Amino acid sequence: MARSPKSDRRDRDRSSRDRDEPELIEKLVGINRVAKVVKGGRRFGFAAIVVVGDGKGRVGHGAGKAREVPEAIRKATEQAKRAMMRVPLREGRTLHHDVIGHFGAGQVVLRAAKPGTGIIAGGPVRAICEALGVEDVVAKSVGTSNPHNMIKAAFSALSRSSSPRSVAARRGRKVSDILGKREVGAEARE
Repeated sequence: MARSPKSDRRDRDRSSRDRDEPELIEKLVGINRVAKVVKGGRRFGFAAIVVVGDGKGRVGHGAGKAREVPEAIRKATEQAKRAMMRVPLREGRTLHHDVIGHFGAGQVVLRAAKPGTGIIAGGPVRAICEALGVEDVVAKSVGTSNPHNMIKAAFSALSRSSSPRSVAARRGRKVSDILGKREVGAEARE
């Protein structure tokens, strides 16, 4: 049986995508059973929340709904891969500065920590930190324990995070002017 040129192209595109994409860390945050009321009664499905990251400063989140659990997880993972964002990390292990994020009733505080602290965070925020590749961070969620709002608040905080290099470029200054003389040597080694 001869293969069509279209199917060959599809296979080639799929294999190149698999090679280009680095190994991603997928964390399942939660699965809920949801119901839709229809004429004959209730139709049950599942909603999944997934966090995806490369462990080197890129992370994304997604939600998916389907009649079966694996399909809901697949949809959420696809959405998370499409919505990945880069977060600047200090020495590849922690954040550059403390940040606060809000979403709905949720507020998440992410604080940079010294080496050896570990990930002091719970639930969805811990999954985000592990997928992001952060090794030392202290996080506190205030307000809601709803995983959807906590994840969105954490991403709001991470989107506000910036590196000294980007701040210096935005202000038209040198990194040494932003950090001070002592910390410039550590920044240059990154």
